[in-house]
Amino acid sequence: MKCRLISALALPFLLTACGGGDSAIDGAREIPNRFGNTVNALDDFNPGSTGDSGNTAGLKANEVRITMEVPAFYAPDAEQTRRNLRIVVPDQVQVYRSNQGGQNLGTVPYSTSTGEDGHWVVAFPDGQPIGPDVVIEARYSGGGQTIAMKALAADSDRDVKVNPFSHYLVQNGLGGYSSTEFQAVMDCVNDRGGALCLNKYVWSSLADQVHDFEIDIAGNLTLDAAVSTLAGRADFAGYIEQMADYALLGPNASGTIRASSADYNSVFLGLELGPTFRDARFPGAGQWGARTAQEEDLGGAFLYPALTLTSFEAFNINVTSLATDIPYDRSTLAHSFTNPDGQQFSREDSWTRNSHSSSPGAATLTPPSEDGSDPARLLAGRALYQSITDEPGSANNGWTRNPYFMDAFTSAPGDENQSPDRVLGSYFTAGKAIALADAEGKLKRQETLEEQYLSVLELHLLRSEDFDMARITGSDYNLVYLTAQFGGSNPAAFETGYGELGGADGALTTNNATIYRGNTGAAGAGASSAVTDTWNIANRPAQLSSGTKNIGRLSLCRSCTESEPPLGLGAATPDGSLLAFNLDDAGLGDGLVIAGKTTSLTAPIAGDYRVQGTMIALDANQNQLYQVAGGTLTLSETGADLTAASYRVSHTITENAVGTPENELLDLGFTVTPGGNGTIQLTGGELVLNGFYTESGDQIFLVVQDNTGPELRTGLLIATLIPESTAAQ
Repeated sequence: MKCRLISALALPFLLTACGGGDSAIDGAREIPNRFGNTVNALDDFNPGSTGDSGNTAGLKANEVRITMEVPAFYAPDAEQTRRNLRIVVPDQVQVYRSNQGGQNLGTVPYSTSTGEDGHWVVAFPDGQPIGPDVVIEARYSGGGQTIAMKALAADSDRDVKVNPFSHYLVQNGLGGYSSTEFQAVMDCVNDRGGALCLNKYVWSSLADQVHDFEIDIAGNLTLDAAVSTLAGRADFAGYIEQMADYALLGPNASGTIRASSADYNSVFLGLELGPTFRDARFPGAGQWGARTAQEEDLGGAFLYPALTLTSFEAFNINVTSLATDIPYDRSTLAHSFTNPDGQQFSREDSWTRNSHSSSPGAATLTPPSEDGSDPARLLAGRALYQSITDEPGSANNGWTRNPYFMDAFTSAPGDENQSPDRVLGSYFTAGKAIALADAEGKLKRQETLEEQYLSVLELHLLRSEDFDMARITGSDYNLVYLTAQFGGSNPAAFETGYGELGGADGALTTNNATIYRGNTGAAGAGASSAVTDTWNIANRPAQLSSGTKNIGRLSLCRSCTESEPPLGLGAATPDGSLLAFNLDDAGLGDGLVIAGKTTSLTAPIAGDYRVQGTMIALDANQNQLYQVAGGTLTLSETGADLTAASYRVSHTITENAVGTPENELLDLGFTVTPGGNGTIQLTGGELVLNGFYTESGDQIFLVVQDNTGPELRTGLLIATLIPESTAAQ
């Protein structure tokens, strides 16, 4: 039976207006509040999937299942699920068309039934909606309290969770649009203008991805308080805002890479700060962590850190898909406080190798160019897979990871048959380590062992067919680096450096600076110093199914003999113009090196650059980790201005407490001093940025140094030219 279109004012909060409502409610009330066929992610932790569970068993293609999850405040005795929510059967459900203001604009055609396990099932005779204008609203009354929440009907996995996360998306996410912007979104959904608009599918992905965020809702919170908690999580609110902006891109916004498929060698650094609960003596103590990409030997077959981009044309629209798979090693330093013992440190580097992998998904390469010859941004909302490891003293650790928004730079292709030779980006994500217990062959979630807030730098460099080392040995390079060093007399130390590397002889000259926390807990900074060393570079053959090949993977080493462990592993672009390495060395620490060929071209003096990267700050009372996201560096003849939103995570040492991510705005002015051979310095009061620019002038790599106190800062930033801005040199 189809719904009749009636006035929103006359539409009762019941499904009786659309038929089948009364019988669905009556049937649901007769079923106990434990659902035998429910797929509850609390009971079954699966690697190789995202955190959200789904159950479409028995559903037809035009049907969705309704799973209502309420804060414990409304149903403390109901079945518990992830994020401290409770699964209940809603008393009432209605489906209607809405706008950015959340108004009920009247019903849509639908019917309802009750599944075998008591859940509501909603059928759409015209097919499941894909836009943000169709809302499912569910109401539940229990314990004298009534709660009504909303969700988008477009949820891609068709198990529509109605909970505070979906409610936030409808109320706050859509609520950020003006009426004109919402109409533009709906024009895309309806393909107004005749062209297929790919970004109509943002909503089905976003409606599903909000449930991948691992954010617990306290048991004493009402719905309004739960929504306020989510609004206060800068990473969650920021992700929804970025995806809502992404959905505003029109049907002609996407281009393609020139090759149908391109594989990239990945270099990855993740710096983390979060609370650890593994040691019962210091629950909630802060923990630093560093993650670096590694090769994985799978018993003769090798897995290399990689990104794959695939482009194709469907229905006269360009589609780009991407997926990443990055094995990584991890080292950590727990930093706790007790009375009267004071500050204590515990280093751990025996973590099992893990995986930072994203599910395949669509992306937008924008702005498109007629012949695909211009630099562009690669935009996408990315979901990361869960994983499981066995750790010493704590078997079956489940690792969850929140979605993140990718805004990466892609270079101009070198020739008509080549894809971009680099994809450069940085982003913030969060996750948890959770104890798992075997229960009837399934892994059930137990207590949270860690929470991690992660600032990531990723450089994906196009694989070569047969990389020639002459492309490196005949050149000199500028470089920057950032490392984390845990243990020793300064248990937490972060070092940055910039300088020059000789490709022929490995002669390294750098200017280094360190901020650290000593054994007593005092923060300090080492004086900037010039250092010389030898860093040679060698081909690192890859073992592929087609045989052993030089695909652009490299070793960084002093003598490069078989008996000497490398300082780090990395990769080069096919022409050798950009190199990147993960450092993994007892002396140097865990980190990232970026090197670009020196150039005689003058420094950029004009242009707008997207700035992303990571910063670390130490003072007497706190450790802080920053993710610079969506910043703009504007160069002019009079200097440079940096404005940026950033996520800040703070560890208050004496309280053994790490706060959730917060927003912090940066607004800084700099004096620009070009150096020779492609080097550049930006000076702004206490903060000094040193680094280099590429010959094309559209990429600048900078290390951050501030040793003046009381807050000591360091970090690494990537600045890439914003499309349609011109770099003047």
